Amino acid sequence: MLYIKNGTVIDPVEDKLYRADLQIEDGKVTGIFPASEKEGAGQQPGEGVDRNDKQDMNDQIIDAKGLMIAPGLADTHVHFRDPGFTYKEDIDTGAGAAAKGGFTQIVLMANTKPVVDNKETLSYILEKGKKTGIHINSCANVTIQMEGKELAPMEELAGAGAAGFTDDGIPLMNETIVKEAMEWAKKLNKPISFHEENPALITNNGVNAGKAAEFYHLKGSPREAEISLVKRDLELALLTGAEVVIQHISARESVELLRQAKAKGAHVHGEATPHHFTLTQEAVIQKGTMAKMNPPLREEEDRLAIIEGLQDGTIDLIATDHAPHSREEKEKPITEAPSGIIGLETALSLGIRELVQKGYLTYPKLIHRMSSAPCRLYGLEGGRIALGQSADLVLFHPEEVWNVSSFVSKSSNSPFIGEDLPGVVYYTICGGKIVYRNLSRKG
Repeated sequence: MLYIKNGTVIDPVEDKLYRADLQIEDGKVTGIFPASEKEGAGQQPGEGVDRNDKQDMNDQIIDAKGLMIAPGLADTHVHFRDPGFTYKEDIDTGAGAAAKGGFTQIVLMANTKPVVDNKETLSYILEKGKKTGIHINSCANVTIQMEGKELAPMEELAGAGAAGFTDDGIPLMNETIVKEAMEWAKKLNKPISFHEENPALITNNGVNAGKAAEFYHLKGSPREAEISLVKRDLELALLTGAEVVIQHISARESVELLRQAKAKGAHVHGEATPHHFTLTQEAVIQKGTMAKMNPPLREEEDRLAIIEGLQDGTIDLIATDHAPHSREEKEKPITEAPSGIIGLETALSLGIRELVQKGYLTYPKLIHRMSSAPCRLYGLEGGRIALGQSADLVLFHPEEVWNVSSFVSKSSNSPFIGEDLPGVVYYTICGGKIVYRNLSRKG
């Protein structure tokens, strides 16, 4: 048995906070004891137990005084580079980084080598993921070899366990293919996600066509590259009725288009990354390739529009787009270095600093967008703390500060290195087992 006492529970479903103890047995939540019910009730389960008498680290009491207890976080846009690019990250190191960041559910993108357009590669990923201690899921590709010409065997891949479909990393330009893919996703009851950047409009990717591009004497990537494909795919989503995810939104116009599509009844969802609601193109000028990403960081008005979208529910998912790259790759010139940053270990802290502490979201709303909403969309276990539910939890101190200096991830391509961030994760629990523990805290 694992007993967690004196914590503050975040309930993203009922949109509330309350003090309670939790009892966990056989991987499930078997007791929730709110503080109001404990007063004057005598000894509760777990009280008086000497945890030093216990032999197993998971058969103990955790004193969560000062900590918040939330459902384990879920990230539905992650790159673990396995198979094919494991010098950047692999499933084991990626899962370790996820656990450190408080994540218990991960959905991987399919741009591996080989790509996930076949059952064999999908099976390799899912089987390896089962050994990590957290829940590893994977999307499959929309098109064969991510070439945008022929649909992958979507029905077969769904039957083999694909969580959804995407060619993330390469935009789909053939409108007929996109419509057919949405129709299949609708039939299979799976979400389908789109990377919205029209390459015909981009001269230099990863850098906003504005102040940042001017600084590097480039033409960069204009906002129209995103807006044009977002508009097309939202119209197709309304037509087909598919559950469509607009990935890593960067432009304020895209937020408004998404808002309008939802008002019309389209089953559409928006992703916001922590870097897009935290940084602007100024970071690319200051930090160079460490802040180069697709789509690029844009202007302050765009950042604020993304936050507004998170506030009113237009954007319902926070996803990291965790994209590891080696030091050698990121040390190349701005036009040659790959785009992307890692994000699993800093996401919760950035959400706390940029969204909660600045008054944009409450803790329940933040956790809803980082856990409940992504779990519901992808049909994943988790996203709530309730009797009989899997004990997938993150325990964190909301105000304690940590310095971004080292990572569990194989890669360290982060523009946040050196910063002090609030929100120290002390425990990540998956299926009732402690998969990450910060040893700086006793108890």
